[in-house]
Amino acid sequence: MKTSRAERAGTYTVLIVFTLFALYPMAAILVTALRSTELGQGGIHWENFAAAWTEARFGSYLTSSLIVSVAVVVSTVVLSVLAAYAFGTMRFRGRGLLFALLLLGLTVPGEAVVVPLYFDLRDLGLTDTYFSLILPQVAQSVAFGAFWMRTYFASTSRAVVEAARLDGAGHWQTLWRVLLPMGRPALVTLVVLVFMWTWNEFLLARVMITSEALRTAPLGLQFFSGKATTSVSLLAAASVLVALPVVLLYLFLQRHFIRGLVDGSLKG
Repeated sequence: MKTSRAERAGTYTVLIVFTLFALYPMAAILVTALRSTELGQGGIHWENFAAAWTEARFGSYLTSSLIVSVAVVVSTVVLSVLAAYAFGTMRFRGRGLLFALLLLGLTVPGEAVVVPLYFDLRDLGLTDTYFSLILPQVAQSVAFGAFWMRTYFASTSRAVVEAARLDGAGHWQTLWRVLLPMGRPALVTLVVLVFMWTWNEFLLARVMITSEALRTAPLGLQFFSGKATTSVSLLAAASVLVALPVVLLYLFLQRHFIRGLVDGSLKG
């Protein structure tokens, strides 16, 4: 069905309005980050980023966030793909029940388990370590990852799988050499989402981490906000530094990310 020129104009107008609403807060933070820290001085001050980097030790905080995020993403993707392949392509007794139990992880908010989780990890001697951030977030993300990738595997043409089997490929070769290359958009979407969730995680780091050397970027930003309350520009610059890795990753993978979301919504 063709749309009229007026309908297209109305659609674009609505999209532009909502885009401006979405971009305004980010633009406001960026403009604030480039303002002078002293009253009466104009111009663009890129040195605010360098000052926030050195004064707040964001080099150390970003490194900690990168270590945790990469470890969580890699572990989540591997475990999710293996579980989703089994649930999406294999037939075995209790498959539906096991998948339902796995999906329970999506219904439990992290805030509800963070306190008992702290005591469990403390008894194991894992608090104030990277493991106290990596292991819980892997456990939380695998439930979504398995659900997300299972949708792709379940919708894959059986003819492709059977052709691979006829060529002598086992489960391992079928998964890594046939199905995953075809499902790159779904995989990229999972990587971006898990990286974003892990990078922005604050509560778990606030509860588990006490050493300054292990603070992640969001936690470091919270401590820096107490020191830079008189300098809004430095605080805005620090906020931009914290958000920049996620933005860059999305911009680099946006084509596959959007395609994965669209394919997932259509198949779901």
